[in-house]
Amino acid sequence: MKFSWIRPRIVLAVLAVSSAAFAQTSAPTPAGARRALTWQQVKARFEASNPALKADADNVDEARAEEITAYLRPNPQLNATVDGTQIAPHNGVWQPLAGTFVVPGISYLHERDHKRELRLKSAQEGTQITESQHEDLKRNLEFALRSAFVQTLEAKDVVQLAQEDLAYYDNIIAISQARFKAGDIASIDLDRIELQRVQYEAELQTALVNLRTAKIQLLQLMNDPTPVAQFNVTGPFDCSGALQPLAYFRQVALVNRPDLQAAMQAIQQSKTNHKLAIANGSTDPTFGTWYTWNASTNNPNGDQTLGFSVSVPLRIFDRNQGEKQRTQIDIDRSLQASEAVRAQVFSDVDTAYAQVESDIALLRPYKAQYNAQALRVRDTVTYSYEHGGASLMDFLNAQSDYRQVQLAYAQLIGDYLTAAAQLNLAAGREVIQ
Repeated sequence: MKFSWIRPRIVLAVLAVSSAAFAQTSAPTPAGARRALTWQQVKARFEASNPALKADADNVDEARAEEITAYLRPNPQLNATVDGTQIAPHNGVWQPLAGTFVVPGISYLHERDHKRELRLKSAQEGTQITESQHEDLKRNLEFALRSAFVQTLEAKDVVQLAQEDLAYYDNIIAISQARFKAGDIASIDLDRIELQRVQYEAELQTALVNLRTAKIQLLQLMNDPTPVAQFNVTGPFDCSGALQPLAYFRQVALVNRPDLQAAMQAIQQSKTNHKLAIANGSTDPTFGTWYTWNASTNNPNGDQTLGFSVSVPLRIFDRNQGEKQRTQIDIDRSLQASEAVRAQVFSDVDTAYAQVESDIALLRPYKAQYNAQALRVRDTVTYSYEHGGASLMDFLNAQSDYRQVQLAYAQLIGDYLTAAAQLNLAAGREVIQ
């Protein structure tokens, strides 16, 4: 702001205050401070360090381990029989091992109807569901991260506004003090102007606390031990105003929403489980073989023999009827659940889209008219007050109106960016940067 129309001694006061403010803002960055992080850098650190996300990723690894278990073959059964041992003397002769024979054998359960393959397929589909659920958790946590990031940007913007308002008001105080010395204003008016500075100081301290709180929340999500004073973020804090049609976001959500993908994968797994239940209702034979040594028989050639057996359970009563019915019902339940998730997806997209549209509509007049008008009114009333053409109340009201417009604009930008993050959450990926 140029004050070429002010008397020379007032110009000196303004320049002195402006120089001090410029020296403060242009001071070199402290050695302990780090470079401000962009959204992509914050997101990368979050994905690498967030403990909740890393713990949930272990669920995916556990699901993959269950695939190994599901595809394991039944263990063979090893058995041994010892019989024919003499327990009493025969004709007065004690020969306990003379008639003993040993029968080692082995048996194996043969699974029919592709039971192992179906178990593996069901486990693999369970892993896919777990991966989709992990992506859904990541989607929700990234929304919380994005919201904290936007709050930090908004808090930084509000702090900057508060600093600029305080610096501007200090210029007015310097000008008013010069006018008082020149006899242009009364002592009571100067006191009222100087007392008003307390409000600007309070607003600046509140903004600094809000900024610190937002940074703490962001650091917590990132699991980053960086001191708050050394942590900073940067990014565009503005509204582009461009918005794709609603149908575009709906289509993106149908393709990318991990919770919808998990619901569709649950349908496929329930169908596989039904096939597995049918297969488990089939009969699995057990094959066995054995070897006999020193058989106690009348066959002189029967000292060493081989045997073979097949055991087939008669599934008269238990044919796995309950599991067949349960898995059939589970297919219908999964279908209905997927329809509910699909409806929720459309609801989320439509709601977020309406909020973004509303914020854009509210921001449009601020960009086109209100911001410039508030600045023009403040400068005009300030000029008039400095030359005795406006009252003190007119000046204070104009300054208050300007601050309210600027804060409202910053809050609307923050609301828009949060709504955009909500739309990204609803769509399943970042459709609005």
